[in-house]
Amino acid sequence: MEALQALSEWSVAASLRQSRIAYPLANAAHIASIGMLLGSIVTLDLRLLGLFRDHSLADLGPPLWRVATCGLVLALATGFLLFSTRPLTYAANPAFLAKLGLIGLGMLNVLTLRYNRHWRQTIAGAGVHGSVRVAAFVSMVVWLGAVVAGRWIGFLQ
Repeated sequence: MEALQALSEWSVAASLRQSRIAYPLANAAHIASIGMLLGSIVTLDLRLLGLFRDHSLADLGPPLWRVATCGLVLALATGFLLFSTRPLTYAANPAFLAKLGLIGLGMLNVLTLRYNRHWRQTIAGAGVHGSVRVAAFVSMVVWLGAVVAGRWIGFLQ
């Protein structure tokens, strides 16, 4: 709790709370980064599940992976800034905790997929293995769930 209290007293957090412009801009940046993340993930997952077959995974996979990674890094950074404005309140919010859990599951799923030999074969042009399809389905459910949980935060305050 002391760390959360210290975070709330951080000068950047205080500036975000006091500014009429900084907090809305950080919030908008968070939403835009989630859009980058989710848009690229869902597009790639749908391709892995059999849609958009006219586009090869060798062509789609690498750039969508990079956009998703960029979106995730930006979402984590902007999310941390938003969290810093009221860390004690957020830490007690069940929707926020669910969001964190889902993000953790999403990242674990990504790492599991990334090191799955079938992922490398799929990107190289082989067919989509069942384990890759399962990971794609789990990915969509988990990341969409994180967005829902994130939106739910405000309703539980």
